[in-house]
Amino acid sequence: MMHQIDTTAVTSYLRELQDRICDALTALDGTACFTEESWSRDEGGGGRSRVMAGGRIFEKAGVGLSEVQGTQLPPSATALRPELVGMAWKAMGVSLVIHPENPWVPTSHANVRFFVAESPDREPVWWFGGGFDLTPFYPIDEDCMHFHRVAKSALDPFGSDYYPEFKAACDRYFYLPHRNETRGIGGLFFDDFNALGFSQSFALMRAVGDAFLPAYIPIVEARHTYAYTEQQRQFQLYRRGRYVEFNLVYDRGTLFGLQSGGRTESILMSMPPLVRWEYGYQPEPESDEARLGAYLVPREWL
Repeated sequence: MMHQIDTTAVTSYLRELQDRICDALTALDGTACFTEESWSRDEGGGGRSRVMAGGRIFEKAGVGLSEVQGTQLPPSATALRPELVGMAWKAMGVSLVIHPENPWVPTSHANVRFFVAESPDREPVWWFGGGFDLTPFYPIDEDCMHFHRVAKSALDPFGSDYYPEFKAACDRYFYLPHRNETRGIGGLFFDDFNALGFSQSFALMRAVGDAFLPAYIPIVEARHTYAYTEQQRQFQLYRRGRYVEFNLVYDRGTLFGLQSGGRTESILMSMPPLVRWEYGYQPEPESDEARLGAYLVPREWL
């Protein structure tokens, strides 16, 4: 029932989470700061987009907060949920993508979000979603295991089935069919989640949001001083192309944002600052670049 849904508490948490993540990344980088743009949309709501560029560690990091609403959902939201057609809606979330400069430091993405649709003659429809994932260019098993270990620890208090379920969902979602490969080594992904009631479902979403920094920051701290070659840098830029391909072709959040009249600059701030494509590229056999292919299939890390 509607009185059980506390959107104010969700908004408060999301704002605090954005602040906390930006503060941690700023402190770690030590040279660059986030610039902030507040924005609004004609149909209702808005957000604040924060971007760091040209840092000592982070070539680009975007951490966005959105709180938007409308009277008609776009096709990307109703295609699988036709019962939502004609309902007023609110969506709020924090989404981030981090592109480090050093190829030994993985790219990472995270988001947590809440959605509610309402109509005078029906019960509200609501759910939480989110997750985080890791995209290394030169994978180190220790890092992959740490990332998944933190993910599992975040979910274990809610039930032992959630980590394997959300881990498998992440492997399925962040997959590029036209390349026959995953985007990285996965993590967590969940959507349409309300199985525990509002209070505990919200707690699970917060646990995932709170786990991102402990999952990612130790990897950055361990790898950002690694020496790298120009060849490794060029391979990183080449592999960033896969990130762009996924976000523009398959990502539901990108489609929802663009189709619902969201702010284009904020939606696309996840794009890397530099990227390249190379026709017919094949890595040298037995090279570190060739070794990446073994990591682009789902595997159990724990």
